[in-house]
Amino acid sequence: STVLLFSSILLMLKNNLNNEINESFTSMIIMSALLLKSGAAPFHFWFPNMMEGLTWMNALVLMTWQKIAPLMLISYLNIKYLLLISVILSVIIGAIGGLNQTSLRKLMAFSSINHLGWMLSSLMISESIWLIYFFFYSFLSFVLTFMFNIFKLFHLNQLFSWFVNSKILKFTLFMNFLSLGGLPPFLGFLPKWLVIQQLTLCNQYFLLLLMMMSTLITLFFYLRICYSAFMMNYFENNWIMKMNMISSNTNMYLIMTFFSIFGLFMISLFYFMF
Repeated sequence: STVLLFSSILLMLKNNLNNEINESFTSMIIMSALLLKSGAAPFHFWFPNMMEGLTWMNALVLMTWQKIAPLMLISYLNIKYLLLISVILSVIIGAIGGLNQTSLRKLMAFSSINHLGWMLSSLMISESIWLIYFFFYSFLSFVLTFMFNIFKLFHLNQLFSWFVNSKILKFTLFMNFLSLGGLPPFLGFLPKWLVIQQLTLCNQYFLLLLMMMSTLITLFFYLRICYSAFMMNYFENNWIMKMNMISSNTNMYLIMTFFSIFGLFMISLFYFMF
């Protein structure tokens, strides 16, 4: 915030200093400050550690709501080369950083960095596309963090133990992670599909290849989590108490999971109707 204010003051004083201040340099400082506030690479180092110390609802705010203002301001700056570097680093670091994580909050943090790379790339194309991407990403993140908050899950070993007696929750966890990863035909595929189409029209094939490869890596560690949870059996965790599946929070989670799984079909239906 201090860097952002300092850069703004420099721009205001530019006319009084006989244009001795380089405007592009000042804009680059502002862009760097906004990328730092949003948690984009290479200014991402604070983000996973901050996520680790928050509750799930506060972590959700940090992953979603706190990104709106920086991204809106970034959309008004025309520094394509710095934005392109941040996109490439965000999708790569967000994918590789989550491979060896055992903390669910850090895993979601690196997933957020990866998705932020996709949102920044959509900013280079169209403001409406990044708003669509941000809306669907926020919804899918809310579904997962809502589930983690209900059952007070923070690490992978808790995940395996809690879901050992509930095949329904195992299945919904699996589907929600696949949807967050952007695998068709789930809801999370729609915003990625829009970005892929627009990048193809702009002939950004190399950037698109890097982004799709990073998505495959994120899907790999999502699948690794779900595969391990499915392979756990009852006898390895027979000290865990059974969960009370009949609750309003669990029912709300299952309803949101339904939209996460079948949302793309419903949106496609309305699209062809109108």
